[in-house]
Amino acid sequence: MSRRGVLALAAVALLGGAPLAGAQQTQSDREKAAAVNAELAITYMKQDNLRAAREKVDRALEQNPRSVEAQMAAGFVYDRLGEDKKAGGHFERAVKLGGKDNPDALNNAAVFQCRKGDKKRGEELFLQAAVSPLYGTPEVAYANAGHCARADGRPKDAERYFRQALARRPNMPDPLLALADIQHEAGNDMQARAFVQRYHEAAAATAQSVWLGYQVERGAGDAVAAEEYARRLRMEFPTSAEASALFEQERKSQ
Repeated sequence: MSRRGVLALAAVALLGGAPLAGAQQTQSDREKAAAVNAELAITYMKQDNLRAAREKVDRALEQNPRSVEAQMAAGFVYDRLGEDKKAGGHFERAVKLGGKDNPDALNNAAVFQCRKGDKKRGEELFLQAAVSPLYGTPEVAYANAGHCARADGRPKDAERYFRQALARRPNMPDPLLALADIQHEAGNDMQARAFVQRYHEAAAATAQSVWLGYQVERGAGDAVAAEEYARRLRMEFPTSAEASALFEQERKSQ
C-alpha cells in the first residue's frame, strides 16, 4: 500500500474514533482526533452544513474537552446555530483554558460578547488581548474595545481606547473615523474635521467617510467645504444609503 493510502486509513480511524490496531486509543490519539474534528467542524460551518459541523464539534469536545481550539470551534458553531448561551459558555471555557497564552481565544470571546452578550465583558477581554505579549496587533484589540464601549453607551471610554489604538498605529483608518464621529456627536466639529482629514490621508474615501465629512463641515459652518463633500457623495457614491440621506435632506430643505 502507498504512503498516501496508509495516511488516509489513519485519518479515517482517528475521525471515526475507532481503535487503532485493535488497541484502546491513547490520550495523544484522542487529542489529535479532537483537533481534526474541530477543524472539520469549522470547515462544515463555512459550507453551511451546520448539522455536520455540530456533530464534529461535539465529537471533538468528547475526545478532548480541554482543547482550546475545540472550545472555540464549539463557540463558533453554536453561535451560527443561534444557541447563544451555549456559544458564550464555550468561548468562556476557551478563555479559561487558554488564558493569556492564547490571545486568539480572548479576541474571539470578546467579539461574541460585544455582539451578543455582555459588552463590558467583551471590552475587558479585548483589553486583555491588547496587553498580551503574544498578540501581534494590539491596536486592533484597542479599536475593538472602543467599538464595544461605544455600543455600550460610553463614548468617553471609547475615545480613550481609540486613542490608544492610534498611539500604536497613527494612521489606522478605523479609529480615525470613529473619533471623527464621536467628536462630531459631541459638537466638536473642528476636532472632528481633523480626524476626517487624517482618515482621508490614510485610506480611500467611502460613502460613510464623505457623508461624515459633509455633516462635520455643516456643523463647523463651512458651507463651501460641505458642498464639496456633497458633490463627491453624489458623484462617487450615488447609490449609497448616505447619498439617499443627502438627497432626502436636500429635498426637505427646498
